[in-house]
Amino acid sequence: MDNNQKIQMLLSDNKSDYFSKIWSISEPFISKQFKREQLSKLHSKASHLSDLTDVKEIIKKWTDIYIDFVKTEYQAEYQDIKAPLVDFIENKESNIKIVWGNCLDIMKGMKSESVHLMVTSPPYYNAREYSQWKDLTAYLEDMRLIIREAYRVIDNHRVFVFNVGDIFDNDNISTKSTWGKRRIPLGAYFTKIFEEEGWTFVDDFIWDKGEVQSERHKNGNKPYPFYQYPMNCYEHILIFHKHRDDLTKYPCPVCGCLKVNGNAMSEIGLRSWECKNDECFERSKANRGKRFSLKTIMTQGSQEVENEIDKSFITKWRRDIIKINPVIKINSKGENTLGHTAPFPADIPEFAIKMFSYPDEYILDPFGGSFTSIIEAKKLGRIGIGIELNKTMFREAGLKNIQKAFNNNVFFYNTVISEFDGVEEKNE
Repeated sequence: MDNNQKIQMLLSDNKSDYFSKIWSISEPFISKQFKREQLSKLHSKASHLSDLTDVKEIIKKWTDIYIDFVKTEYQAEYQDIKAPLVDFIENKESNIKIVWGNCLDIMKGMKSESVHLMVTSPPYYNAREYSQWKDLTAYLEDMRLIIREAYRVIDNHRVFVFNVGDIFDNDNISTKSTWGKRRIPLGAYFTKIFEEEGWTFVDDFIWDKGEVQSERHKNGNKPYPFYQYPMNCYEHILIFHKHRDDLTKYPCPVCGCLKVNGNAMSEIGLRSWECKNDECFERSKANRGKRFSLKTIMTQGSQEVENEIDKSFITKWRRDIIKINPVIKINSKGENTLGHTAPFPADIPEFAIKMFSYPDEYILDPFGGSFTSIIEAKKLGRIGIGIELNKTMFREAGLKNIQKAFNNNVFFYNTVISEFDGVEEKNE
């Protein structure tokens, strides 16, 4: 008898209280990881499942309740949330949310593991008037603190897509003279910082920005060795995973029971489990139970037709060198039409959101800028949160960008833009 036949037998027995069966098998095991009052609270949240008869529905809803309960208990360990900020983020009336303030301060007020994807491009070291630091060390240390806090805020086994380019500048560490200018490999520095802060490096997509238009570096009058250097015509799109090692047992996605044992880690920090319930609907020929992890529950639980990624889009991003034209921000009149000096193309957040999130999930861009990321989040049925420090400089232009994206478009009519004022601080 196969898995579906076993489930159908239970479905045909309307008197079967499958949730009570899950609980009786699981209680001896989960009582070891929860206190009595926690266990009572969990059972109370799920007890209504005894009224259901569809086994698959019971397993799915029980798994969702259990995961949400575990997360809520974990979030309660962090005591520094800012209630007005959390209320603003969780308010369902708006799916485009702008938070004005320093992203480090703002994220410190957010719940742990409350965001499902992060995608951003940070302010490059001393590349703009609004992003100035005394030296490269100070810049990287500020970025490290932000990356560290982002690790706490993003949900477990989720992804941070980080676009950054190498620059040519003076690091101001040894000298401030002209001869101190050099190629600064920000991509390499950020990769090292991310890994030191607990993230796992996954991929480095190379954003090919096209043909070089500048005449700099050609040194046509000196066609000799050591005089020829290339122009920088690419940026990095770095992909990082968060895998916080979680010892909590999770329900078998096949039978819903928590009679599970630890299995080998599939990645650093990614703990997996094996179902030991002899009555589980799925057993191998060697009588081994289902092997799974919290990540597989998350990634495989929503594999429905409506969540399929278009094949042409997958093909576009099949290679890790991707050609994307830079954003044209200056029109024929010399006017900046976006109101921001360093916007990044919509292709990047579109890629991140389609590849690493599901509908109705929270997408955070800690350096909101022209709000490209939250615009794409809204278009793709997610909830976009953009944090931006420079309210005076970018508010008017940012709101115009959002309205322009949805005006005369079906999305505009159910688009509510919400703003929240946090603590604004400028870099020294």
